Amino acid sequence: MESKQVFSVCGMCSVRCPAAVDVVDGRVAGVFGNPHAAGLKGSLCARGAAGPGLLYDDERPQTPMIRTGERGEGKWRAATWDEALDYVADKLKAIRAEHGPEALLFSDRGGPYMDLSKAFVRGFGSPNYCNHDTACARNVQHACLSVFGCGRKELVYDLKNARHVVLQTRNILEGINVKEVNDLLDARDAGCKLTVIDIRANIPGAKADHFFLIRPGTDYAFNLAVINVIVTEKLYARKFVKEWVKDFDLLKEFIAPYTPEFAEKETGANAEALRAFVRQFAKAAPSVIWHPGWMVSRYGDSFHVCRTAYIINALMGAIGAKGGLPLSCKAGDVGRKGLKQLVELFPKPEAKRADGAGWAEGRTHFDAGPGLVNLAFEAIASEKPYPIRAYIAHRHDPLMAFPDPEAVKKLWAKLELMVAVTFTWSDTAWFADVVLPMSTYLERESLVAGKGGLKPQFFLRQRAVAPRFDTKADWEIYAGLAKRLGIAHLAVDRPEELWELQLEGTGVSVADFAAKGFVELAAKPTYKPLAFKTPSGKIEILSEKLDKAGVPSLPPYASPAKTPKDRFRITFGRCGVHTQGHTVNNPLLFELMPENVLWLHTSRAKALGIHDKDLVEVSSTRGEGGRLRAFVTDFIHPEAVFMVHGFGHTLPVESRAKGRGVSDNDLMPDGLDNWDKGGAGICMQEHFVSVRRVAE
Repeated sequence: MESKQVFSVCGMCSVRCPAAVDVVDGRVAGVFGNPHAAGLKGSLCARGAAGPGLLYDDERPQTPMIRTGERGEGKWRAATWDEALDYVADKLKAIRAEHGPEALLFSDRGGPYMDLSKAFVRGFGSPNYCNHDTACARNVQHACLSVFGCGRKELVYDLKNARHVVLQTRNILEGINVKEVNDLLDARDAGCKLTVIDIRANIPGAKADHFFLIRPGTDYAFNLAVINVIVTEKLYARKFVKEWVKDFDLLKEFIAPYTPEFAEKETGANAEALRAFVRQFAKAAPSVIWHPGWMVSRYGDSFHVCRTAYIINALMGAIGAKGGLPLSCKAGDVGRKGLKQLVELFPKPEAKRADGAGWAEGRTHFDAGPGLVNLAFEAIASEKPYPIRAYIAHRHDPLMAFPDPEAVKKLWAKLELMVAVTFTWSDTAWFADVVLPMSTYLERESLVAGKGGLKPQFFLRQRAVAPRFDTKADWEIYAGLAKRLGIAHLAVDRPEELWELQLEGTGVSVADFAAKGFVELAAKPTYKPLAFKTPSGKIEILSEKLDKAGVPSLPPYASPAKTPKDRFRITFGRCGVHTQGHTVNNPLLFELMPENVLWLHTSRAKALGIHDKDLVEVSSTRGEGGRLRAFVTDFIHPEAVFMVHGFGHTLPVESRAKGRGVSDNDLMPDGLDNWDKGGAGICMQEHFVSVRRVAE
């Protein structure tokens, strides 16, 4: 018996926890948290532990596929890699010759390996690299930029040292980052308080010291009332605010009408309970964290919910503080040299972004780096500012991630080439012209990646076992295309060629990763001195960039649309055992949760004659819908229903997931047109559904 342990990086969600893989006689025997990684305690979540379920699942793409029927019809022919890569490259060459390199659109799910994606797109000559974030955290990113001048990942959540944590649009115990979960639980053991604000009692809510069940869409009112109490009762960090916060007097004037009594009428949260919570929260400052959110593509004012969360942290003096939100350190902050960025090896494309991010009227305040992929889809249809004819979706399933998938498909009608690079089947892959199957994370190595934080590091995923099927690592796929398209630097034969290029001048070698799978660049945590990249160099309540784009920094609160009679606002979220849609067919995770249910308040269920576990039909305003079981509970707001995202699969290649549960994004007609002009997030919880009991 031959056994070994390989250091990897989990690929079952977007967190990418450090992992250790036990391999016995060429088979994966188990996947665990890297024992050398602080905060993991040797553990992974259920999704991470189910990595072998993905590896040994025969219901995943096994060889390159080229479409033979109509898009989405499911008619394919198997192809060799040479044939598939030649096909894609020849199409791309023809499109580039006729329409220019900017006719290529590329989207992925972001994460630490996006330098490869960005380098390929720029090497081709296109500015149109996007990630999935308008369906996730774009509002947080743009809120952070508007207040501090830096991106959201340039602030650290120092949960382990926190004394009071507020979770508002972050379900930390179900949308799991293992280190963050362990750090929060350790802090709780040390006396840290936890407050949760939500439309339902999620798992963090069940463990909270304070839980506020509020009316859907009223988070902004709640936050304004919190700021009102902080300011009127002088609970803010006066020295910090005086030194670092610009336009505080204007904020003070603005929040005057937004009292806890006002918030009680809007949100349903008791005014005195809100005051008591804020006083307790302020006593723990500056070691406090009001989490600005993760998936915040929710309401029309979600961008301002994120902004007010950051402002509350600033008023508490938590920015830069131990136990608060210190500034993230990069290699240069600890006297080291960072990784060479592959994207910087190629000249910046001449064409402007098709989605208008960073340059078009009303979009000058948007981060142009990952763009706004939903607006790029619109550009495919309109051909403005120019035609887009090719689209590569890398580990990205827009047809499951965005509202109204049939409308999305119509926007793609003018594409001459659509490619899915994926390790699982998805609605988007099924609709593609070519499927290039990527090896699972246990069968592939990846680029060297960097991670900021209090102790910055480089880390490396190694291949644990050989691919079971005719699949390739992402670097192999893009190296194959690069060779055919004449993209220098990426046209390599071995991953070591890329690693050595990335590590050039850093003082770190590939051999240095053998001991732990990562290399720490600092001996101890570093709390950086404050510095902000805003025009004033301070924390800005009023953003000049927002004002120029016609977006008010402090808009008056507007009450959310009332739920129509006999309807419910559709809400959705995460659970601890699935990652959106791509784990639902995993044989191990399917056993734990084979389908979603519809959370429904007891009083509303009674009025509709619905009992717990009854089969119900949920329908959109346009009539689309599906059937699932009711979960009748007191612990959801009566105006809302809730379901876990990612179910309702229809593909014949997914025998376990097919026909189980309902997809929330099918219940959002015309939803792609409803997006937040401040933060660019899609407003996916501004839709209403009807519910009725159906016979078994």
